[in-house]
Amino acid sequence: MSRLEKRFADIKREGRSALVTFITAGDPGYATSLEILKGLPAAGADVIELGMPFTDPMADGVAIQLATLRALNAGQTLAKTLQMVREFREGDSTTPIVLMGYYNPIHRFGVEQFVAQAHEAGVDGLIIVDLPPEHDAELATPAQAAGIDFIRLTTPTTDDVRLPTVLERSSGFVYYVSVAGVTGAGSATSEHVKGAIERLRRHTNLPISVGFGIRTPEQAAAIARLADGVVVGSALVDQIANAPSTQEAVNGVLSLCSALAEGVRHARVS
Repeated sequence: MSRLEKRFADIKREGRSALVTFITAGDPGYATSLEILKGLPAAGADVIELGMPFTDPMADGVAIQLATLRALNAGQTLAKTLQMVREFREGDSTTPIVLMGYYNPIHRFGVEQFVAQAHEAGVDGLIIVDLPPEHDAELATPAQAAGIDFIRLTTPTTDDVRLPTVLERSSGFVYYVSVAGVTGAGSATSEHVKGAIERLRRHTNLPISVGFGIRTPEQAAAIARLADGVVVGSALVDQIANAPSTQEAVNGVLSLCSALAEGVRHARVS
């Protein structure tokens, strides 16, 4: 059983939803980013998505675009992102880490080399937003062969004809993008999310995590009553952008993570 499978299975037995947090690797600098990454599990993060900075993050809104620029300007590279995972694993062997980003940096790094180093570093899953299932042979197949889950995005516009193709070789969990737009844009109603999850469950037995537009503990709790996982990214990244110092950036992210975790963990008993 992979770390992702075990984590979602354990959380299901606890009768709650998972908190899935996103930060951009290297934002606002390597040391601060690593400190945040190491602090997230104790603050309540069940699964961590670590963004791989790329110059053209087409699926992301302003908050994550700016986080990517801060990271790149601070010298973050894909090799350094893998090193961050290695350093995280020195103290945490149980929290799943999912790398999220775009195919171009991986293609330039070399797929074979990337998959081997990601596996060795302790990466559990990949979310590559611009690589559709028709191109599974590029990365999904070698990644899964190495024991790394390949997590697909589904959206409000992914219809019942397209869903089987998208989900056929998905693993780890399914990421439902709850709004048609970029990260941080708007938020879906509980009624919409409920209907979307019911439709997805007719096509897959994988855990379903819902993201895009979730910013507060109250919003996280509302989604946690419906989904297997709640994904929060832009709100956490904004804590870094708005912090007057690196230590306050760390404190802000971890404090918000704790509040979100509290909302998620008590959603089904409140």
